[in-house]
Amino acid sequence: MIRAKIIGSGACLPDNVVTNDDLAKRMDTSDEWIRERTGIRQRYIAKDGEKTSDLALGAARAALADAGISVDVLDMIICATTTPDESFPATATVVQSKLGMTRGAAFDVQAVCSGFIYGLSVADSLIRTGSAKTILVIGAETMSRLLDWTDRATCVLFGDGAGAVVLQAHDGKGDNSDAGILNTKLFSDGRLHDMLYADGGVSSTQTAGKLRMQGKEVFKHAVTNIAAAITASAEASQVDLADIDWFVPHQANQRILDGTARKLGIDPAKVVSTVALHGNTSAASVPLALVEAVKDGRIKRGDLILLEAMGGGFTWGAALIRW
Repeated sequence: MIRAKIIGSGACLPDNVVTNDDLAKRMDTSDEWIRERTGIRQRYIAKDGEKTSDLALGAARAALADAGISVDVLDMIICATTTPDESFPATATVVQSKLGMTRGAAFDVQAVCSGFIYGLSVADSLIRTGSAKTILVIGAETMSRLLDWTDRATCVLFGDGAGAVVLQAHDGKGDNSDAGILNTKLFSDGRLHDMLYADGGVSSTQTAGKLRMQGKEVFKHAVTNIAAAITASAEASQVDLADIDWFVPHQANQRILDGTARKLGIDPAKVVSTVALHGNTSAASVPLALVEAVKDGRIKRGDLILLEAMGGGFTWGAALIRW
């Protein structure tokens, strides 16, 4: 069986760090209020003129360097983003050009915070079927561009950044000992649109709009849906949750991470959390957390890891991977 193995990973964050105290100078909030409700201490915010493609390019270069391959090896670039540079063309094609990639294909996927999981699933399918051998998957966002900075319930939650992985085809035996993606599970429910969305768009308001969220409802659905995705992915490969070494979730809110762990009886020590440092970076949050855990030595070759996310739409999903 052909498996899509992660052979490299990388991240890129803006230089501009914005702490909770910084936000308290601009609006009616406090470090204590934000930390108690979200676990967030700071976030990175892109400078004026710094685009999603700039962050995506930085993460792409870091992932390629970590993989030890040149851009000439790439067959495809998939960029998960809900904050593209332009309505078109795809941000992935901007990255393709700046990398000097003159072969293959590049395109975006849009599933908001679940985008990186969706991108992994698409890449996995293409590699399994032999349509591509080496694919760069990026999650990149400048969520600060969508925020209403007068709405303290939402603007304190989000940040900017990018993370990326390089997937490459490798032969496997077809069992859970194989290195690479073992399965992905994707879900969505468009009926829940009004709980988390941007109130603008090309064909509706001709503007990007601002992020709107019903926080309590999102929290309730997030714990339930994420737990269901984790369970579905583990069951698909007949893996006990206790046998998974690391859970790398979407970094939306520490309360959601804790609530999901409690619901499934997961040891909190196995849950990678970077929400305090990055805030919610939407499609970038899973790869950013993944890179952090790989860099500090928590995730090692041979470990069984489960990635999961939920985003507006609602979309949600999980990926089970042998590192």
